[in-house]
Amino acid sequence: SESPLGAFWQTPSGLSYKGCVCVSELEVRQQRGGLLQGTLLLTVSDPQEPGLGSGGATLNALLVAAEHLSARAGYTVVTADVLDDAHILILHTGRDFPWDSCGRAFCWLPVEKPAQTVQGPVCCLDMLLDCLSNQVCPGSPPGVWVCSTDMILTMPTTFKMSWEGFSGVRVLALPGDVSYAANHGVYFADEQGRVRDIIYKGSEERIRRAAQPDGMVPLVSGPVFFCRRVLERLLKAHVTPPLDGCTYMGMDSGAPPIQISLFLDLLMCLCSDVSESEFVNGERAGCSSPISQQGAVVRSARALLWRILRGTTLHMGMSLSMWYIILCTCQMCHPITSGRVINSVLEGDVSVASGAVIQHCHLQGPVDVHSGCLLSGLEVTSSSHIQQLALTNDHIIQGHHIQLGEMKITVYTVLGAYDDLKVIFHHLNCRTDLWGSGRSQSLMEARLFPVFQPRGGAVGLEVGVCWLLGGPGALEQWRAVWRLSLREVLSLTDQEGELRWREALFFQVGRRRVMDNLKSQSDRGLLPSFRAAVLGGQHEELLCTLDSIAAGSGENLGVAARCLACIADVLACLAGEGRGGLRSGPAANPAWSHAFSILEQGDLLGGVQALATERAKWLSRPDLLVRAARHYEAAGQVLLRQAVMLSQRFIYIGQGEVPPLGEWQDVECPARLDLSGGWSDTPPIAFEHGGAVVNVAVKVDGRRPIGARARRIKEPRLLLVSSSGVQDDAIAMETVCERLEDLKDHCVPYAPAALLKAVCVCSGLVTYPSRQSLDEQLLQRWGGGVEIHTWSLLPHGSGLGTSSILAGAVLAAVYRCTGRTYDTDSLIHAVLHLEQMLTTGGGWQDQVGGLVGGVKVARSKACLPLRVEVERLPLSDDFLLSLQQHLLLVYTGKTRLARNLLQDTVRRWYSRVPSIVENAGQLVDNAEECARACSLPRLGACLERYWGQKKVMAPGCEPAAVRTMMDALRPLALGQTLAGAGGGGFLYLLTRQPQQGEAVRQVLNNTQGLRDFSVHPVELDMDGISLLKSS
Repeated sequence: SESPLGAFWQTPSGLSYKGCVCVSELEVRQQRGGLLQGTLLLTVSDPQEPGLGSGGATLNALLVAAEHLSARAGYTVVTADVLDDAHILILHTGRDFPWDSCGRAFCWLPVEKPAQTVQGPVCCLDMLLDCLSNQVCPGSPPGVWVCSTDMILTMPTTFKMSWEGFSGVRVLALPGDVSYAANHGVYFADEQGRVRDIIYKGSEERIRRAAQPDGMVPLVSGPVFFCRRVLERLLKAHVTPPLDGCTYMGMDSGAPPIQISLFLDLLMCLCSDVSESEFVNGERAGCSSPISQQGAVVRSARALLWRILRGTTLHMGMSLSMWYIILCTCQMCHPITSGRVINSVLEGDVSVASGAVIQHCHLQGPVDVHSGCLLSGLEVTSSSHIQQLALTNDHIIQGHHIQLGEMKITVYTVLGAYDDLKVIFHHLNCRTDLWGSGRSQSLMEARLFPVFQPRGGAVGLEVGVCWLLGGPGALEQWRAVWRLSLREVLSLTDQEGELRWREALFFQVGRRRVMDNLKSQSDRGLLPSFRAAVLGGQHEELLCTLDSIAAGSGENLGVAARCLACIADVLACLAGEGRGGLRSGPAANPAWSHAFSILEQGDLLGGVQALATERAKWLSRPDLLVRAARHYEAAGQVLLRQAVMLSQRFIYIGQGEVPPLGEWQDVECPARLDLSGGWSDTPPIAFEHGGAVVNVAVKVDGRRPIGARARRIKEPRLLLVSSSGVQDDAIAMETVCERLEDLKDHCVPYAPAALLKAVCVCSGLVTYPSRQSLDEQLLQRWGGGVEIHTWSLLPHGSGLGTSSILAGAVLAAVYRCTGRTYDTDSLIHAVLHLEQMLTTGGGWQDQVGGLVGGVKVARSKACLPLRVEVERLPLSDDFLLSLQQHLLLVYTGKTRLARNLLQDTVRRWYSRVPSIVENAGQLVDNAEECARACSLPRLGACLERYWGQKKVMAPGCEPAAVRTMMDALRPLALGQTLAGAGGGGFLYLLTRQPQQGEAVRQVLNNTQGLRDFSVHPVELDMDGISLLKSS
């Protein structure tokens, strides 16, 4: 429903403490996003023991709900007016569940919710709430839903109920066979779904009357809805005897208690075939008897219900494939086909056989858990004793946290999986040491389980369970100790202690899972675990775990880098969503420089420790936490650069003839168009997932737009000249380096001539830092200085790979002018190395696109060191000519301003955001498909998919003006995308018809709001990097 769903948790009387625990668990789920914020959560206990029945408990919970809502609305009396817009869910609990001390609602299931933003356990309650909130309750008008927590309810995704014009009461039924219905309730309804009768444990003949056309009968299930009009009638009960005996107000006023059934009293009186006499005077299994000692009160209450509710229509909804699983109480009757481990830490050799279950345990192997066994609630100290027990199949051993007065202890129980806990042992009526007098002689009531020895204190697993399994001297010792029955153990459960034990295990399991996923380089997202740890106050333990993993990952710097990124995520979670500032920002505070310098020196352990020491000073405020997160990301980038620099081993530089002093070595390069796979080449994606990119080298306006030239000069200095723009409007900048100190900013991306300085250091032209001066190095190595010129005819932020291709051109020119030889593969990896030194990051596809001619696919494997392998695609001349005639470049007039696109994408990859992980795989798949495309339509389809993938990878890469432009061009295009990362620069399209430059220009001129664009023809460049004749 659109309004918050109020949850009112009904528990038996005498269990208000447990009820508080229930509400605290619901509040945790609310914090984790499982329940709407603003939902009012209450515990409503039965006002007396034994309970009031499901109907009486519903009336009492409804009263408490109305009272709280009335108080919140400012009323001084209970009024039904507050129910006008209220959406209320009443959940019933209370019956013991022998296989879980916390009851059925909090029984953990071996499933996970993949869409959880905050990781948490999935209990029966969570499955129920999910089904009710997302499938059953949406669309219902204001009113009350009532449901039991003794079940798991699942619905088909197609299930939908119509609520148009609804009034009255609605129940949900599921199909069942006649034999199963003999021990349950069945709705008998007409063709319109109006319920005529409820048959409970009826004869086969009566049950068959309710059969549907397919022979199945509608079984009574949990969910019941009461509309607003009916609620007002029910609310009268708290002031009307004898029904006021169902409410706490009535009992506080001295009214005698009375039990009322939800289905066989409240709903039965709505059935059209039931007469008043049958309803008031009828004897019904599972109900208070009208002929008992309290019969007159029962008849009076039923008569009052008849007057209040009669005339209300009871509607039945039914799903043909709904599942309603009642959790069994008498025995473990449903075999499990495979072993299950739930919320447990298993260390060493722990073998879990098929059909066995371990839950909420911490075990140290060697331990063999045989088929059909259940181990629950066992601490690590129990492991050695479990090893010594003669366990066979189908044993159930449980540790129960109980409270006796002020004392909290653990009691251990052992049963057989097929023991019937309810069967009565009539032939053992003399065993008063087991049951005492007046107790039901069943396994549930038998005082079997040792608690205290007369002089030895609490009985542990090694004694209690051993005795029950027939250990030496067992019978005599067993008789001497104080014992409890399973029912007594369950009634004494310290539910808060039990839940805290499970929570501690949950976080311990979470930390181990984080460790396993990081070390195995899994693509599992860890942010939900981080958020859960922060909400649970476990962030210190988690941070220590991440520190340990990072410090121990010296053999895989990629893992260490991801660990530091994960620490940044934890710090951001601690700051809170939207608090403390933006994640992206400066990260060069002097307080962190010591730790950074240690990492830069290759001391991983010392660097991680120094980071942790500094981190402790930044945890007090959200803004400090976010700033600390930025510095951890920057530290992770240090390690990422070191990891990528391992590719230096694939750079092979030889020595050739040194050209004469003053002779220019000229290099020109085409631009590149990325046809598919971009982003998969970006570290760490390129070596953690593996990358594949298809791109093509192109001339723009008939020219190779990127170039460099270098020559040796007599003066021992570096003369660096860079220009950009077309000749008439070219802007040139000259930088002279005469001292080694002039190169200190070679790794600062936005420093003057930073790229050229980085080339000087990366190429070995000079060494920095060094004790030898710059002029001494230049004279000794090259006999003088070096002059370097670069140019680009492309606008800044074009998306055509300019900076990486330019780096390759400069490296080639410098190598040539100093007499060194190289191959293209070495140049590709040298650029990769240089960009890490320059701290700009980035991938490898740009230099591949501009240094290798034609259309090619380049790949990198999911491993370190990062190696790029390039394959020229063997395309026919006719196809290449057709491709050239159908390719067009459009400059959008928009400069890419989003400088944080790369940082944001890497952050989301490190966090393993599911959409990013899935998209990375799709990028590679699309690239391989593109490499196989043998027609322009297939290539166009790849381009269209590629643009969609880019937008997933970098949200915000499509400005509104670009979207308008692409929409206008869509009728002319087989496919189109922004070049590079997007956000502006060049758009390129594969047109449906050849030579469409003028048509494209006309469409854009006629599109409102577009200006400063330009259309450029494209010529495929089959040569790639080209060395011009010496001059």
